[in-house]
Amino acid sequence: MQTPDEKVSVSPAHTSPCDWHSIDWKQAKEYVRKLRQAIFRATREGDLKRVRSLQRLMLRSYENRVVSVRRVTQTNAGKHTPGVDRVVVKTPEARGRLVDLLANYEPWKPLPARRVYIPKANGKQRPLGIPVVMDRAIEALVKNALEPFWEAKFEDSSYGFRPGRQQHDALQRIFLLCHSRGGRQWVLDADIKGCFDNINHDKLMEVIGQFPARELIRQWLKAGYREEGVYHDTTTGTPQGGVISPLLANIDLHGMEEALGVRYVKHGTDRAPVFHPDSVAPVRFADDFVVLCRTREEAEEAKRKLEVFLKERGLAFSEEKTRIVHLMEGFDFLGFTIRLFPTKRSKDGYHLLVRPSRKSVKEYTRKLKELFRKAVGHTADYLCKLINPVIRGWVNYYRVGASSRTFAKLDAYLFYRQLKWVGRLHRRKSWRWKRPRYWGSAVEHRKDNWTFKGRTSFMWKHAWTPIKRHTLVQRFACWDDPVLDNYWQERKVRETILVLTPFQRKIAEHQKWVCPVCRDYILNGEDWHEHHVIPREKGGPRSLENIQLLHLFCHQAEHAKKKEVKET
Repeated sequence: MQTPDEKVSVSPAHTSPCDWHSIDWKQAKEYVRKLRQAIFRATREGDLKRVRSLQRLMLRSYENRVVSVRRVTQTNAGKHTPGVDRVVVKTPEARGRLVDLLANYEPWKPLPARRVYIPKANGKQRPLGIPVVMDRAIEALVKNALEPFWEAKFEDSSYGFRPGRQQHDALQRIFLLCHSRGGRQWVLDADIKGCFDNINHDKLMEVIGQFPARELIRQWLKAGYREEGVYHDTTTGTPQGGVISPLLANIDLHGMEEALGVRYVKHGTDRAPVFHPDSVAPVRFADDFVVLCRTREEAEEAKRKLEVFLKERGLAFSEEKTRIVHLMEGFDFLGFTIRLFPTKRSKDGYHLLVRPSRKSVKEYTRKLKELFRKAVGHTADYLCKLINPVIRGWVNYYRVGASSRTFAKLDAYLFYRQLKWVGRLHRRKSWRWKRPRYWGSAVEHRKDNWTFKGRTSFMWKHAWTPIKRHTLVQRFACWDDPVLDNYWQERKVRETILVLTPFQRKIAEHQKWVCPVCRDYILNGEDWHEHHVIPREKGGPRSLENIQLLHLFCHQAEHAKKKEVKET
């Protein structure tokens, strides 16, 4: 393996047109990973000259180009959403052409973003700016050069939109801090008003410094947007919907701990520093954050300090969402309610619970109701296949809290909706006819005679998912730290186990938890399929030796190769 400082290339050579199916994804992703780690290491060592050299190498890298195109056209959720040019890249040939175009993006001027709106939980509309595919690919390319530098500098209390970190880490951090002996029972529950729309461009560019692609970033910020055919300038903010926008927001909000005067203390030589008992403790996920304090006065002082910090960046608190509360009153954060409840079972007479919030449950039941209505006139198998992914996704997110009672109530609601659906489908049939046709025992190892089922499938129940406390990410751990490669691999394995069936887990373990084609983790954000090495139409069995778990587009590439071999 060549070192990141050496210029390597993925076959085919840089001068040849890109053949998407012939890309060596294992080598490309390994090169980008090693180069990101080199940037991270040089930043930690304070060698800024080497950092800039490595960043320029990343920006010129062919490997970074193919990885970036794969990300925006295959992995990201907005891969099917066009910009103002109405172009969507869906075929391997189009992806190859986009890779070739990225080699010559200078001189370059971005097109304005396409303004769309999505509904918010409070009934209002959230504006999104959707750049064109070309701009998104360049943003992904630039992000791989900029992100590892800032990952070496970011504060440990920041969890939003950072590789290797997620909502559950922020929630578990709050849970542990509220349980600690520091006595932090007053909470500044804060939200920044229109964070992405109001970021001060000059301040952000000042913080970014002499990054080699700073001019590209400045042009993205000033590109404007189109709404109903009318162009609008953007004097502030960064478009929600851009690949690099979450990173820019994190960069802009970096320094919050310093503004609050956060202090750390270290216990032992091998343990990471923790918050000083007399210090406030912030936890931030993007623009949504809390500050845990010992007294109300301390929380009010924290709010005053942060008002000054935000004002310098063109930002301000959302008055309707920002409040100071006691843990006895509780507060909502990332879909959960965190609150102290009185109990006789503990020594201090209180018990801290993290449960799904009422608002989250209400939104979820409304979605279930809409899906049941959508399935009217269809078969029970169609209904199960429509509902099951929604149930699994919801319970996998909320399984980390005290959710058992909520899951049981949701199963009761689910049964009610099933009764309504069956009753509407068979108005003239009796209960004695409906009961054995739609409910019964569908899973061998579960003694449940009230499982809703069709001819070939059944509906999942919330209570079947066990509650499992989330393991907090290691303090000050960064995805690009080469010392922590084994640590991140172990976390990815645990994450993968939660979403696979027992049979699929055996396959994944046999593959060492990566896709055999691209050697990236199975759970990298892309859809994945079961691939039969010997096709089913040729008698291929559903066995451990004959099935592989491949990413969707890796699966398509495998079939494309077989087709080429067959034609030759």
